[in-house]
Amino acid sequence: MNKKATTAAKPKTVKINQPKIKKNVRTKKSYGIKMGKRIYEGFNAERKVKNRKEKEKKRLGYEFFTEPFDKTENPLPKKYLNKIICEDSLKVLKKLPDNSIDLVFTSPPYNFGLDYGDHNDTNDWLSYFETLFNIFDECIRVAKHGGRIIINIQPLFSDYIPAHHLISNHFFNKGLIWKGEILWEKNNYNCKYTAWGSWKSPSSPYLKYTWEFLEVFCKGNLKKAGKKEDIDIDAEEFKSWVNAKWSIAPERGMKEHGHPAMFPERLVERVLKLFTFKGDIVLDPFNGAGTTTLVSHKLERNYLGLDISKDYCKTAEKRIKDQSL
Repeated sequence: MNKKATTAAKPKTVKINQPKIKKNVRTKKSYGIKMGKRIYEGFNAERKVKNRKEKEKKRLGYEFFTEPFDKTENPLPKKYLNKIICEDSLKVLKKLPDNSIDLVFTSPPYNFGLDYGDHNDTNDWLSYFETLFNIFDECIRVAKHGGRIIINIQPLFSDYIPAHHLISNHFFNKGLIWKGEILWEKNNYNCKYTAWGSWKSPSSPYLKYTWEFLEVFCKGNLKKAGKKEDIDIDAEEFKSWVNAKWSIAPERGMKEHGHPAMFPERLVERVLKLFTFKGDIVLDPFNGAGTTTLVSHKLERNYLGLDISKDYCKTAEKRIKDQSL
């Protein structure tokens, strides 16, 4: 048998200009298609702004709008430190010294008409915002230079009142720095699909929202002073939480604590670890059943919780006491 005839022919080797392709991919990093051709674009060249600093000055950024707040810090009197006080928030706030609080984190009543016991949750919007802004103005005063104010709010969409925008506008006009907005994704899809006969019609479609807002403001400076040893957020938490969409389930134990609108402990934990140091003083002027004060206690922050309801204050104190046992 002819050996040559039975041996399969070796496939031809196809040479590819590999170094050139590698060089393009390595140096250009990405590409698009234009006129049927592959056009490489460098990541470093994308969205690059020339003379960035000069253009920032022309736009008159946050430094133009912020107020020159006093930097002198004052100690919070011991009678307010790690306390839950049952009294009108505005009255108590007026007694606190300027620049004595590191973080104000709160969720005010939303004016939805919920049953808060002693609180009327159905006011006309002008009265609602007047009361709210008086309290927020005191919060601005008592916050330290570099301190933060974070408001958890959900607009009443059926009234078409953009409460989150109005609140943000108030703080901005008072000279605070808008640091950002966090979407608290609650994954609650039990929302109605229609309103006023708008099913399958452009006449008035009802937009669904499964999230609430956390509006984040700084007083005087984007940076906050603190000691390195008092940082308790780890690398993985930091990388995850600076992504400003937080998927956290709503609080499930509201019936147990007798409160209709509590936020979950995980939400407070993220806020405190991302925006405060251990030993900082956290104020919640609408403390309710005391989730802010409880988590502050757990995470070695000092706290001051204010609420007008005796029942809620008792619940808040009991939660801390039970956690300490």
